[in-house]
Amino acid sequence: MSRDQLFAQFPEAISGLTSYAEWLATAGVERGLIGPRETDRIWDRHIANCAAMAELIPADARVIDIGSGAGLPGLVLAIVRPDIHVTLIEPLQRRCDFLNEVIADLQIGQRVEVLRGRAQDVPVTKGQIVTARAVAPLNKLLTWALPLVAPGGQVLAMKGSSAPTEIEEAAKVLKNRTAEIVLCGNGLVDPLTTVVRVSS
Repeated sequence: MSRDQLFAQFPEAISGLTSYAEWLATAGVERGLIGPRETDRIWDRHIANCAAMAELIPADARVIDIGSGAGLPGLVLAIVRPDIHVTLIEPLQRRCDFLNEVIADLQIGQRVEVLRGRAQDVPVTKGQIVTARAVAPLNKLLTWALPLVAPGGQVLAMKGSSAPTEIEEAAKVLKNRTAEIVLCGNGLVDPLTTVVRVSS
């Protein structure tokens, strides 16, 4: 089970991850942030899948998460990586309220903030890493994400089997940047988490 592997890999995050999973299974479902059928898959499909990205994030990084929704992957990364600062960008107020309640409960407000708005409209300091999961096709996502990336930084977009096709379709937006498919989470998730990594 991914939860046991997750706890073994991030022992200091057990309490935070457990509390967050409880939030997702209760208020997350009640408020329509995740579907009721997802409760049995919270650990495998959602939390562990997002935590796998932690290996791609440099130490002490400033991370900007676009379209955070219920906090995937941004909040999970903040829980398993106490060295990073995370800004969660989310346009819907009810989702922002949920995120702020979880942050307060986990007492991580000193390094996690929520900004309400669309990524293309929010005035935000640039991040070394910009993350996104299930937000938009890569060609559209990059037009929002790349302006938020600090020089030398990267966009990390969680994708599935469509990743190669999405990279092809994003050629005009990519211009001279390289996009590579990275599989992460060895020993943590099966199948591995697919991430498209684009350097600024």
